[in-house]
Amino acid sequence: MGQLQERYKKYRVPQEFMEKGVYPYFREITGKQGTEVVMGGQKVLMFGSNAYTGLTGDQRIIDAAKKALDQYGSGCAGSRFLNGTLDLHVKLEKELAEYIGKDDCISCSTGFSVNQGVIPALLSKDDYVICDDRDHASIVDGRRLAFAKQLHYKHNDMADLERVLKGLPYEAVKLIVVDGVFSMEGDLAKLPEIVELKYKYNCSVMVDEAHGIGVFGKQGRGVCDHFGLTKDVDLIMGTFSKSLASIGGFIASDADTINYLRHTCRTYIFSASNTPAATAAALEALHIIQQEPERIEKLWKVTNYALKRFREEGFEIGETESPIIPLYVRDADKTFLVTALAYKSGVFINPVIPPACAPQDTLVRYALMATHTEEQVERSVIALKKIFVEQGIIK
Repeated sequence: MGQLQERYKKYRVPQEFMEKGVYPYFREITGKQGTEVVMGGQKVLMFGSNAYTGLTGDQRIIDAAKKALDQYGSGCAGSRFLNGTLDLHVKLEKELAEYIGKDDCISCSTGFSVNQGVIPALLSKDDYVICDDRDHASIVDGRRLAFAKQLHYKHNDMADLERVLKGLPYEAVKLIVVDGVFSMEGDLAKLPEIVELKYKYNCSVMVDEAHGIGVFGKQGRGVCDHFGLTKDVDLIMGTFSKSLASIGGFIASDADTINYLRHTCRTYIFSASNTPAATAAALEALHIIQQEPERIEKLWKVTNYALKRFREEGFEIGETESPIIPLYVRDADKTFLVTALAYKSGVFINPVIPPACAPQDTLVRYALMATHTEEQVERSVIALKKIFVEQGIIK
């Protein structure tokens, strides 16, 4: 047995939780993902999904993907840079750029690879990248791959961000990268203040709209649009795997920056291009979101109902302003236990433990879709209240 095998045969953390009967990962779903799913032979309420628009099982999207399979085949067998660009990819990018409000955009096979490739492509060793402490792992990995000097500030603490910026050369390239909606806690970046500091200290700003598109702004254009700051934000990133019911991601910006990224972003030019079916699915979802504003209205109606009910029942939900509702547990073992007990009660939620949060901030993440009903929310709140009270988390 080699050195690596010797090292990792000692890794038994997952098995310890399996033995306790509270292992929460890789649970198999045997059908389409909607507000209710079948797992392990039982039907459970799905409150662990990022499908905010509720479009993952929409027949129009399924039909668009099938049509693309028939027309283009199952894959592109190469990168966008060489043989893997379809007219379908170009159409999606043009429509996305117009939708977001930027000159142009490029799309990658995953949202993770957008952040992982764009940040290091843009920055050199004499530049600076500044991140919020709670930025997504893909931003963290993109930052780590960059040759730029890496700095961070306390979560949503604008005084701390200004402290960091004050110490940097005015003429240097400085890129602030931030989530529009923080994916675990559901709170929003303080974009108006960040933009103010951008102009004061001669910076650029990149916003990850993974959890903002399809949720905030006119026709779901995201947090930048919600704050009226699309023109002030230099780069806007988004994913297809949440509101757009597919897989992939994009970066939108001015024409010159996108031209540069189109020829230098390694995760774009050295990765196989997104499949025809996934591209067509995202494009159809983009059309539906714009054509059906009532879908986002329904999302906010059921979100506001859920926020109200959790507050009424005494749950600690932090400063969320989105369909992502953190139910704080503040104990890692209990977080796993709560997740397992919820599943047995017919409610699927996700545990959040380090490194996705600080050790003292463990929580279960409850997320809503436009297709959830108030009755489904009520059933879940009653089930979770019983569990949280029995475990001594709330009264």
